[in-house]
Amino acid sequence: MTTASALAQKHTTDPAAFLQHLHPRAEVVVPIANGEPVHLLDALEAAAAAGDPRIEAVTVRQMHALRERPTMRGDYGDRLRHVAYFLSHVTRPHFHNGTLDLVPNHFSEVYDLIRRRAEHPYVLAAAAPPDQHGNFSLGVSADYAASFIGRAPFFLEVNRRMPRTSGRNQIHISQIDGWIERDYPLIEVPPAEPNEVDRRIGGFVAERVRNGSTLQAGIGAIPNAVLAHLREHRDMGVHTELISDGLIDLIEAGVVNGVKKANNRLKVIGTFALGTQRLYDFVHDNPTIEMWSARYVNDPRVISRDVDFVSINASLAVDFLGQCASETINGRYYSSSGGQSDFARGAAYSPGGQSFIVLQSTAKNGELSRIVPQLAPGDVVTTVKNTVDMVVTEYGVAELRGRSVRERTAALIAVAHPKFRDELTATAKAMRYV
Repeated sequence: MTTASALAQKHTTDPAAFLQHLHPRAEVVVPIANGEPVHLLDALEAAAAAGDPRIEAVTVRQMHALRERPTMRGDYGDRLRHVAYFLSHVTRPHFHNGTLDLVPNHFSEVYDLIRRRAEHPYVLAAAAPPDQHGNFSLGVSADYAASFIGRAPFFLEVNRRMPRTSGRNQIHISQIDGWIERDYPLIEVPPAEPNEVDRRIGGFVAERVRNGSTLQAGIGAIPNAVLAHLREHRDMGVHTELISDGLIDLIEAGVVNGVKKANNRLKVIGTFALGTQRLYDFVHDNPTIEMWSARYVNDPRVISRDVDFVSINASLAVDFLGQCASETINGRYYSSSGGQSDFARGAAYSPGGQSFIVLQSTAKNGELSRIVPQLAPGDVVTTVKNTVDMVVTEYGVAELRGRSVRERTAALIAVAHPKFRDELTATAKAMRYV
């Protein structure tokens, strides 16, 4: 059978065609963010609403969803339920209402966690149009979905506007049950605009980053500010879960060229891209950019092979011991762990590696200190005290790795907002930490 005939044979106009492959208690795996196949999930929910007997105790497993769905509201009860691996603005309220579940995880382990729970996973994914050889690209996503290629059946929704990217996110026509074709814009997430405080934090981090380092930068205004401060650096590499708009200028200016990298030299490696249309246009058919599975990209053992690896991630609160609560606010879940701990551990094992936890010193318009004696009841630790390297606020850098509790406490109080330092010092003395 020729490639053209194979493509034609498995092409359908019916988004419900994949339902013939489902069965009660099926585990449906959906990629992160814009990797979601909108019309295939519409068909799944329509079948649930119509009482299709195949939709019984079916679970949809997805990390960081960007589209509101009835399944998340619990409209179909236990017949069709959403399980999240990272809370977004869409899924957060439904988790708090108890209509969807959240699985704690490291991003590097999501594939393994799903495989442990799902005996027969079925992947529904968005993809770029196939090439002349019958290869589909998972586009702006590789995440955990790419690890299922060759290990689980796929049904694809080709979006004509999905960028074609290279890397380990390619799937051949012979490896899918079928595909449909649609045309709709990707969701854009404009980069958070740094303010003056963010830029000051970014400057403290950038001045410690050496030329030739390999970078990972998380989501948020402060990581974006760090990237903006690196425009005079040279020979930088990128190995990061998120390909963001902030990287484009560094790549186009030649600051990022990957010549010093040990892993995938000369390539920018990520596991998903999320940003503006400018970013989606930039990654399309760009051989510099490669999307690999999170199982590889976020693996601390892989990360550690690069010399001078730099990890930059934001947190919401840090206590005197250096514990970072990056996914809860006052004990209430806000997001999840993502890859923060993956990259902090990888940077710790990298020769010359550095890991930065960045945060503004205060919250609620200066009313609350983010440097605290102890985390709030119910707050969960994202990056443990033994892994945390440096904590950076607009008042400087607190070096924690290898330091005693007394030294950590003093260093953190020194980067807290001045109006809270006396109170923090008094509490630290009562705790016998200083």
